[in-house]
Amino acid sequence: MPIERGKIREFAAATGATDPAYQTANPPVPPTFMATSMHWEPHDPPLSTLLGLNLSRVLQGGQEYTFIGALPQAGDCLRAETSVESVTEKRSSRGGAMTVIVVLTRFTRPDGSVAAEGRATVIERAAS
Repeated sequence: MPIERGKIREFAAATGATDPAYQTANPPVPPTFMATSMHWEPHDPPLSTLLGLNLSRVLQGGQEYTFIGALPQAGDCLRAETSVESVTEKRSSRGGAMTVIVVLTRFTRPDGSVAAEGRATVIERAAS
């Protein structure tokens, strides 16, 4: 996942981030920029297919990022590896079962050190 200065600037503008740091020669990434990694992931087959999800019943339950050390910046190239961290079943307030999946994406630098981790919570509602 190459981190490009122009993409950082575009992302900052699109999300309303006004910090002048995003306009410098080597800007740091805005905190949610790591979500753009999905554009670098292989799409054959998509993660939803691998997990057997019915997309008509899927909700986004949340997204969070943790950065380790210096923020990635323009010119960096990170490797993103995605795995399933946990799968749990819960009862909804309406009495149906829900499957809650936490997907972990770990972003590593060329030296192997971890630059960031992203966790996405995906909720699949029970069939009606």
